Amino acid sequence: MDDRDWVHAALATLARESARSADTHLYKLEFAGFPGIDFYFKDEAAHPTGSLKHRLARSLFLYALCNGRLRQGQAVVDASSGSTAIAEAWFARLLHLPFIAVMPRCTAPAKIRDVEALGGTCDLVDDPADVHDRAAWHSARGACHLDQFGLAERATDWRGNNNIAESIIGQLALEPHPQPAWIVCGAGTGGTSATVGRYLRYQRLPTRLCVADPIGSAFARGWPARDYTATSICPTVIEGIGRPRVEPGFLFDVVDAVVEVEDPLSLAAMDLLCHLLGRRYGGSSGTNFAACLALAAHMRNAGHTGSIVSLLCDRGERYEETLFNATWRQQRGIDVTPWTQALRRCLADGSWNAPSPLS
Repeated sequence: MDDRDWVHAALATLARESARSADTHLYKLEFAGFPGIDFYFKDEAAHPTGSLKHRLARSLFLYALCNGRLRQGQAVVDASSGSTAIAEAWFARLLHLPFIAVMPRCTAPAKIRDVEALGGTCDLVDDPADVHDRAAWHSARGACHLDQFGLAERATDWRGNNNIAESIIGQLALEPHPQPAWIVCGAGTGGTSATVGRYLRYQRLPTRLCVADPIGSAFARGWPARDYTATSICPTVIEGIGRPRVEPGFLFDVVDAVVEVEDPLSLAAMDLLCHLLGRRYGGSSGTNFAACLALAAHMRNAGHTGSIVSLLCDRGERYEETLFNATWRQQRGIDVTPWTQALRRCLADGSWNAPSPLS
C-alpha cells in the first residue's frame, strides 16, 4: 500500500470510529441555594478513552494525516500529563502505529498504566517543564509530533462538525434556558476554551466563557493583561490544567472571565460531585464545579436566572492512588474538610465566601 492509499485508509478508519461513537450525556442538577439557576455537566469521561481528550486526539490525528505529516508505520509522540496520551495511544493502536507519551514522572500511576496497556511507551521526565523539549527530541529522530499544546486550537473545527460547544448548545435546545449564561472549562492546551469561545461568537450567542484554573496558574496570571510571557507562581496537584507557562493554544481574547480555585477547594468539589452524581471524576472537574458555584453566586446576588454548563473531564478512577487517596492527601497537608462544609452551605443557601470572579 503506498502512502496516499494508507492515508485514505487511515482517514476512513477514523471516520468509522467517529460514526460508532455516541455523543456524551449532559446531566442536570438543581440546588436549593440557587433558585432559577440550572447547572449542567457534560460527561466527557464517557468517551471510549475516558476523557475530554478523546475529541482532541482524534482531531490531532486527522490534522497530521491531512497535512501530510503522518505516514504509514511512523512512530507518533506527544507531551501529556496523561489523559491526552491515553486517547492518543488508543488511536495509534487503531491505526497500528507505535506511540510514545512524554509525561511528567509525577503523573498519576493509573494513567501511565493505561497508556502502556494500549501498547504505548511512556518516556517519563523529572521536570514537567521538560516535556516539550523531550517530545521535540523524539520528533527530530523521525516520530510524528502530534503537538497537542501547539496545535490544539487549530486542529479542532470550531465552526461545527459536532465540536463540544455545538454539542452542548444542541443538547440544551429543549431546556428552560437553552442559551446558557456561562460555559465553564479549564485550560490545558487551550484547545477547548478556544473552540468554545470561537463557536459562541460565530453563532452570535450571548453565552459567556469562563476558564477555571488552579490559583496562580499561567493562564490566570496572563489573562488580565493578555501577557503571553506569564508563568505559574503556584504548583498544583490538579493534572491537565494549571499550566506552568502560557501555551501557544491559549486565546485570551475569547475568554470572558477566569476563576482561580485553590487545590483543596477543587478536591472538595470533586468529592461533592461524586456524591451528587454517583460516580467519580477527576480534579479538573472539581475545579470546574467550584467555578460554576462562584459564577452562580454572582448571578444570584444580581437577581439573574439562567443556566451554567461545565465539563466532567475524565474518570476519577485514574486518581485512586492520588487525589482520592486519604493518605496521599495527608502527606501533602491537604485538608478538604472546611472546604466541603463551605460547599454544602453554598448549595443550601447560595453563600459564596471566596472572592467574586466578576466585578
